[in-house]
Amino acid sequence: MPASIFNGAISFGLVSVPITVLSATEDHSVRFRRIHTADNALVRNRYWCEREDREVTFGEIGRGYELPDGRVIPVTDEELRALPLPTARAIELIAFIPAAAVDPLRIGAGYYLQPQGTVAAKPYLVLRRALERASRVAVARFAWHGRERLGLLRVRGDVIALHGLLWPDEIRDPAAVVPPPVDLDEDEIDEAVALIDAMTRDDLTGPEFTDGYTEALHAVIEAKQEDRQPPQAPEPTARPGQLVDLMAALQESVSKARAARGETPGTDATEAPATPAKKALSPKASSRTAGRPGGRRGTPAR
Repeated sequence: MPASIFNGAISFGLVSVPITVLSATEDHSVRFRRIHTADNALVRNRYWCEREDREVTFGEIGRGYELPDGRVIPVTDEELRALPLPTARAIELIAFIPAAAVDPLRIGAGYYLQPQGTVAAKPYLVLRRALERASRVAVARFAWHGRERLGLLRVRGDVIALHGLLWPDEIRDPAAVVPPPVDLDEDEIDEAVALIDAMTRDDLTGPEFTDGYTEALHAVIEAKQEDRQPPQAPEPTARPGQLVDLMAALQESVSKARAARGETPGTDATEAPATPAKKALSPKASSRTAGRPGGRRGTPAR
């Protein structure tokens, strides 16, 4: 398991559960170093003091807040640790809500909460089982890395996971990106639903959900390391002429998606495992305008 990120306690009501926070995710991205292209030598960052005009060590570096007039107010680690926050060493649960009530845009990185020893195991398991039985997630407050944060506690398998949760004012208003009103055809919407059904999966396993970019980068690096020619990109497959008609594009996409699932063109829609019977297509004269009563408008996922 990874190194501990935070040691503290889960606090809810009068119950306190000592826990250790461990990262629940891993990053397998290929990391590049900056080099001098003339000789491939590494280019390094240096900590430079502007006043003394010299390089300083990491141990000489602290924190400071710069005021609008250019003055800098130093803030020490001791002052940060002494902040009058009840969440300084605790993950304080402040509410319980249905998981569907959480906007996915607000959910951040994930961590595992590990009970510290056998004494903490019982209240930890009581909280985990209670969250399962109530079908709720917990909203918490905690302080990490110089700031107070919101968090989300949920059950994952046999453990409790913690996610960072953005504050409400950290989510931008989407009004600026709302598309303009257009005429929508119900047949096109029905065909788009059929495409969604044909592409529906039970989980996120399979070759489509692997990181092909990182694998290709590793292949290039290994080839150069062994003085071999890096693999070449495959020739693009021939594509049919551009379909400018939305309905035609949707229908062709449905056919390809069903073929990828092994369904033959003559397969009855009611026999497809994840595709309900489609409505008969009606003439396009019944188009509606998005935003009018009776029209359909997309809603954000909850």
